[in-house]
Amino acid sequence: MTGSPGRRRRADAERSRAAIIDAAIDLLGRRPAASMEEIAAAAGVARQTVYAHYSSREALLGAIVERITGETVAALNAIDPGGPAIEALREWLTVSWEVVGRYRMLLTVPLPAGDAAGEHDRHLPIMERLTEIVGRGQATGEFTTGHPAGWLVAATISLGHTAGQEVAAGRMTPEQAGAAYRESVLRLAVR
Repeated sequence: MTGSPGRRRRADAERSRAAIIDAAIDLLGRRPAASMEEIAAAAGVARQTVYAHYSSREALLGAIVERITGETVAALNAIDPGGPAIEALREWLTVSWEVVGRYRMLLTVPLPAGDAAGEHDRHLPIMERLTEIVGRGQATGEFTTGHPAGWLVAATISLGHTAGQEVAAGRMTPEQAGAAYRESVLRLAVR
């Protein structure tokens, strides 16, 4: 049974990391200013355990974004790549807005600041799928060709952020913002 204690420690560490991220997502969605100590308590671990896995709040937020991005990409990859591009875009918009609904902290917690390249990189896996859909829609004539695909993708991401900001500010309900987001993108992209 050589290696068993090491495997157990790794399994314990993975469970701790998952518990910390789960607790942080939940707590930060309700209380955006929650401290690392409060997150540790919610996760059922010591504050030192949180810092052993995530050296700073920014590192923890980065891990959360990585998890949410992974889940989002998996959901987006389930969209039928062979159907009409307009339907794929509708599904992409629905899936991406559902993520915002599941992870309220995306609306209220400032994510780690970075330069424009860092912000682009954070969205890259999600943007790649959208870029494929927009390119296909332009090639089939379903979407406007009056604007480059990259511009339509960037505008879609920006409109999603704007919808989220409207919800966070209390000016729109999530349902209103989601509907406005979908309608605005479709008006922008579809011929």
